[in-house]
Amino acid sequence: MGKNKLRKFADMETFPCVFQFPFAVLQQGPCPMRGKWNEAYFHNDNPIVLELGCGKGEYAVGLGKRFPDKNYIGIDIKGARMWSGAKRVHEEGITNVAFLRTSIELIDRFFVPGEVSEIWITFPDPQMKNANKRLTGTRFLTNYQRILKDGGTVHLKTDSPFLYTYTREMVRLNSLPTEVDTADLYHASGLALPEGLLEIQTHYERQWLLRGLTIKYLKFTLPRDLKLAEPDIEIERDTYRSYHRDAIPTQL
Repeated sequence: MGKNKLRKFADMETFPCVFQFPFAVLQQGPCPMRGKWNEAYFHNDNPIVLELGCGKGEYAVGLGKRFPDKNYIGIDIKGARMWSGAKRVHEEGITNVAFLRTSIELIDRFFVPGEVSEIWITFPDPQMKNANKRLTGTRFLTNYQRILKDGGTVHLKTDSPFLYTYTREMVRLNSLPTEVDTADLYHASGLALPEGLLEIQTHYERQWLLRGLTIKYLKFTLPRDLKLAEPDIEIERDTYRSYHRDAIPTQL
């Protein structure tokens, strides 16, 4: 492991906004923060919003700074990426943003039913070969149902035509109430978009926009007791690939 990663991991251990629980701890019982995030960390009763696969935490930090009346938790397994957002939170004294390092598959071990109000899924891997790994597939949506308030909100922001088409079919098949659905976010008109949606951009989003790709956005609600059905459709796969995370091109 490189010295830079080791330094970042050491920093993460000192940031009060970062929570890391080894799997061995979870095997012994529920996460100590489960059901206590507002009481033990945020010290208020504001709604909790998650950013799943948060990477560098651009959305968690950006939303947290814009909306001090909500609490944000960025979740990712990659600690070296999460370090960027955690460092900003620590240095800027942002009190309504935290980070949780864990696998998204284990999310229901960290939150009790109804503890979460909203979930943001920003530019995830579309997992075109394995529906079981898609963050908008039935496996994950069922996990979200366990922790969201009844009718809680799910936001998907993606560059992937495949994932957008798949998720739209998921929403249609299960009759999930949809508030916003656009295949071209930055050229849409007449939509009731969440405040700040166009101002916050992730590393990957800037990359896609530089390449002239359109950004897709879905906002839908998830009833708690609905048994979800998996779409069974053929979808054309995406044909492009991303650049290396550390090198966004300035000329294309």
